[in-house]
Amino acid sequence: MSIPRRDGRPTPGEHHGHSYRALASNGDGTLVRHKQLARGTVAALERLRASGRRLILATGEPRQDLAEFPHLDLFDLVVAENGAGLYWPGTGKLTPLAEPPPPALARELRRCGIETASAGRVIVSVRRPQVVALGAVLRDLGMDWQLIPNRKQVMALPIGVDKATGLAAAFAHLGLSPAEVVGVGDADNDLPMLRACGCGVAVANAVPLLQAQADLVTRGGTGKGVVELIERLLADDLPAPARGQVGHNGRKDGGFTDGRRARECRPPTAPR
Repeated sequence: MSIPRRDGRPTPGEHHGHSYRALASNGDGTLVRHKQLARGTVAALERLRASGRRLILATGEPRQDLAEFPHLDLFDLVVAENGAGLYWPGTGKLTPLAEPPPPALARELRRCGIETASAGRVIVSVRRPQVVALGAVLRDLGMDWQLIPNRKQVMALPIGVDKATGLAAAFAHLGLSPAEVVGVGDADNDLPMLRACGCGVAVANAVPLLQAQADLVTRGGTGKGVVELIERLLADDLPAPARGQVGHNGRKDGGFTDGRRARECRPPTAPR
């Protein structure tokens, strides 16, 4: 079955879209569900790699958690800790992109009874009910850090660190420009990534904020939406970056402040 174009019409045999050189994808909720990567998704990622294109994983997970990520060897590079580091699956090398928190942070979290959901070299994540307590600790320590929502968790990172800054470093290492990359995600913290790429895509199960800001919304959710996207990417059937949309800093100019809605992969709903 052919994949509908942005206007909902079936894709004709000839190609009218833009050719992209790489795909940057979030992990959990976008590619993976319950730490499982479906066989169809693996096959699509392998087809993408076989075409000569690059594959980047952009995740909030720290290096120690990446050991459990399925088929990590398919990725050229990993943006880890939501932009705080670059990880090379082939060598296990980690390049820090941000300074770690002071030792006092871990001590204060323990003293206040704040349990971390995950922690890496830089990133600290807590469950949403503990976000107020975490913010108070950061203020008491005089740390100029930001709190970034990520589904049921909230991540603490230095100001200015996000998936867009991590991807900018990844692009430099891989010889890519932002306009040559498609980004896909599902959660709030993926928005900077979508803005940092020539084409930003939200899977069908993405949070409303991401769907509203994306260039495309897939018909399928976790895994299936990425397969659908890869089919269009390989067919050169994705929209080209708008003129002036991706700036030299790797961010889409204005962050879609014109209020335009997502252009959907799925056909429009029939009127009732």
